[in-house]
Amino acid sequence: MAKITSVTQHAEAARLGPHDLARILVAGLGPTLVAAMTGSKDRKLPSKWARPDGPEPGDDFQRRLQFGHRAWTALVLNENEHVARAWFIGGNPLLGEATPITAIREDRGADVMRAVDAFLAGYQDV
Repeated sequence: MAKITSVTQHAEAARLGPHDLARILVAGLGPTLVAAMTGSKDRKLPSKWARPDGPEPGDDFQRRLQFGHRAWTALVLNENEHVARAWFIGGNPLLGEATPITAIREDRGADVMRAVDAFLAGYQDV
């Protein structure tokens, strides 16, 4: 199996359209968590973004969907969906005890990806 790198994940997220990004994240995390992650005040909006004929998310929402997708993909490919969901909603010491959902909403994508890499490397307590 080929090694999944941050660059590979970035390329995949960039190639997917926003509707696909939203669909994947809504399927794994649910629309309420995706709304919280993107900063949407409407918890139903991510489900609308996930439809092929749905509204197009704005640039800030798309950026956060891409970061979310990168983290989600890395975790699911190396662990499973249950672990990935738990990781997204749990306080993370590498994020100052904020959840990854909050860190993505705050545009701390680099911090989130470092936390993903540390988790997957087995250094959760660094």
